[in-house]
Amino acid sequence: MLSHTRPRMRRLWRIGSALVFCLGLVGLALHAQNDDRVGQAVVLELKGAVSPASADYLIRGIETAAANGAGLVIVQMDTPGGLVTSTREINSAILNSSVPVATFVAPSGARAASAGTFILYASHLAVMAPGTSVGAATPVSLGGGGGGLPFGDDPTDENDTGSDEGSGDEGNNDTDSAPADAGMAKAMNDAIAQIRSLAEIHGRNADWGERAVRDAATLTASAAVEENVADFTARNLTELLDRAHGRTVQLDGDDFVLDTEELSLVSIAPDWRTQLLSIIANPNVSLLLMVLGFYGIVFELLNPGALVPGTIGGISLILGMFALSILPFNIAGLALIGLGLLLVLAEAFSPSFGILGIGGTVAIVAGGVFLFDSEVPGFEPSIPALAAVAVASLAFSAIVARLGYVSHRRKVTTGVHDLLNTTARVQDWHGTKGHVFVHGERWNARAHQTFTKDDDVIITKIEGLTLHVAPKPSATQSQTGNA
Repeated sequence: MLSHTRPRMRRLWRIGSALVFCLGLVGLALHAQNDDRVGQAVVLELKGAVSPASADYLIRGIETAAANGAGLVIVQMDTPGGLVTSTREINSAILNSSVPVATFVAPSGARAASAGTFILYASHLAVMAPGTSVGAATPVSLGGGGGGLPFGDDPTDENDTGSDEGSGDEGNNDTDSAPADAGMAKAMNDAIAQIRSLAEIHGRNADWGERAVRDAATLTASAAVEENVADFTARNLTELLDRAHGRTVQLDGDDFVLDTEELSLVSIAPDWRTQLLSIIANPNVSLLLMVLGFYGIVFELLNPGALVPGTIGGISLILGMFALSILPFNIAGLALIGLGLLLVLAEAFSPSFGILGIGGTVAIVAGGVFLFDSEVPGFEPSIPALAAVAVASLAFSAIVARLGYVSHRRKVTTGVHDLLNTTARVQDWHGTKGHVFVHGERWNARAHQTFTKDDDVIITKIEGLTLHVAPKPSATQSQTGNA
């Protein structure tokens, strides 16, 4: 009994030892991988307008870096501004991050304007490359929509690229730029309170931040360092890591000393989801999607069973409406587009020889111009997109108008009038009357002569339910007559 048990115990012991050894190797591999991640500085790129797509990319990038235990997150930024809601989401992710986040305004010639100024103030470390600028954070008004009030450059400030070298007072307007209405006053005060609170967290210049919001003040890179807006300047990412080593930042309310000496740079590019969201959330693309969706559904209604226009139209319309749900839009612009589409649809069902179609096209183009505020960077209406919408609407209206005109000029081809000069075939005949077969129907017929069965006759006159017929001329007679 014991002789059989001992070999079995040895086999179990060997299997258990192998499992422990494998688990140890896996643990060592995970530990080594974690050590590699700790030695990484994750680089995210914010280029262009701050939008829902860029916010989603940055937030997920910061969360991924924190989950992997990275030592630093660097947001390389070049932005003209963007939406308040997206900016607040990015700032919230930065402030609540367990990994320090450095904002790097680069390369030379880049700017952190309007919304970018708020992101720079929210970051644990603010760095700028030589030849860059920051500021012009005045909010601009825009009628209702899903994206909230956006930031934009002050349209009255033509020199917003850092003309206030040195003291930072240059760039302020002498006159008090009071908001035009209560809505703008509310937005202005909210933006000022926000940037001052961000400045207090990281010990930056709150007074200049207020001037950037109230008066659209700007600073160059060197002036930003002097004004305690930026921490230092760096020419590239490697110099940023060298100069950041040993600095103390505020991380979750506590002092945190940066250890960037051994960090390796790892870039995280936008994935397919971010790229798709960026395309859909483009104001001009959303406009084209809505118009394409409308026409697709109209063509499906006019040609039931076609399926392709209705499928593409439905998908496009839903995507366009989704884009509007995350973008700030003007209600008047959307109403104009809706009116224009209804007028074009009315042209299809009640042809007015182009009058309704032309009016609808004008309304659609005007709605596209007013749908998104041209003062918001990255949300300007595109002339090619508006031209494409106008051409499509005019082409649709022209097709409908031509069909209506041709139908109006065409002779009546329905009812009994369609039987005149039509060939019929004799079914039976007695004397001067009988029955003929035409268009699948049997009619009473009369003539001044007799016919035999299956003769071809021509209908010359209609009296009630009786047809007057005559012999059909033969081909030889027709040719002789023509000669």
